[in-house]
Amino acid sequence: MPGSRSHDEAARRIARKMRVEYNDGPGVDIKSPRATVEVETSETVAEAPGQLRGHRGPVYIAGTTQSAVEKALEVVNGTTIGVMDSEGKTVKRSTRKK
Repeated sequence: MPGSRSHDEAARRIARKMRVEYNDGPGVDIKSPRATVEVETSETVAEAPGQLRGHRGPVYIAGTTQSAVEKALEVVNGTTIGVMDSEGKTVKRSTRKK
């Protein structure tokens, strides 16, 4: 959940890797020219596809834990949404075009 320590740490780490700022306010967590990323815990991962709706280009759910990553893979199965781990490593590539 936004504001939790693991969420904020993962979001900041991924944003740094993408060379952008983490948005800790309303809207998506990370928006870069390369991708849009919503960072989620195991408890909030199911909400992420709705938060990513309408964004152009590659979109990703980043899980804060391995469990969150596994849940994200289930949630995005059959969609164009990709999945990242808490380090920003792509686990499933987004198939949305820029």
